[in-house]
Amino acid sequence: MLSSSLNNRDHRKIVIVDGHTAFTGGINLADEYINQYEKHGHWKDAGIMIKGDAVWNFTIMFLTMWNFLNSTEDDYEKYRPHIHHPESFHEDGFFTPYCDSPIDGEPVGEQVYLNAISRAQKYIYIETPYLIMDNETVTALRLAAKSGVDVRIITPGVADKWYVHTMTRAYYPLLIESGVHIYEYTPGFIHSKVVAVDDEIGIVGTINLDYRSLYLHFECAVWMYQTQAILDAKQDFLDTLKLCRKITLEDCRAVKWPVRFMRMIMRVFSPLM
Repeated sequence: MLSSSLNNRDHRKIVIVDGHTAFTGGINLADEYINQYEKHGHWKDAGIMIKGDAVWNFTIMFLTMWNFLNSTEDDYEKYRPHIHHPESFHEDGFFTPYCDSPIDGEPVGEQVYLNAISRAQKYIYIETPYLIMDNETVTALRLAAKSGVDVRIITPGVADKWYVHTMTRAYYPLLIESGVHIYEYTPGFIHSKVVAVDDEIGIVGTINLDYRSLYLHFECAVWMYQTQAILDAKQDFLDTLKLCRKITLEDCRAVKWPVRFMRMIMRVFSPLM
């Protein structure tokens, strides 16, 4: 609140190997992310490995940040994918790694999500640890559900931050009333940031559905089109659904009024979360 730049942290997760293989997703380098020990119940996360020319996007993301922080200049060309992998790569659909920056005035992460939601005709499956959205995203999800699209969202059943989880649940009634299906992952905390749409469009990355990820953080993700990886994400979602509890409108109405009142008040502060 004193300085918005203090909130502009680097939330990206990028691993690049020899310029031709890259990893991204929600997984940080910490023991709880591999369930070495349980901090918030079972930790469910997701990531993706890509190989080939698309890795170059991640290399540029990394080197741009590296050179800025160290006041250096690299010869980017020596990190091209084919330098250490002269053989051709297996092709399966289209992959576009992209980044989001809080200093360019364009919310790329949110725009990609909105584009995927607006193009859905059959289903939208979303896994996200936080559900603290602006009016545009809420309206897009509600409109999709009202149009007959099967919209399902999985959120954590165990909170990592009680106040953020409280705000996530504050959005449930409005979405459920419009036909969106909300599920909570009962074994623990779901940290995946995954979207699958109509077996054609997929997104895997670091971008949460909250204000910090969408407006304040440096983020990254992979947009996918017509690839097997989307079907894998869909199957993972359906498998995860078996471990979830569906939230009904009756559940929302059964919440005691002091809690509902607190959620209403906290939604006022959602842009800070």
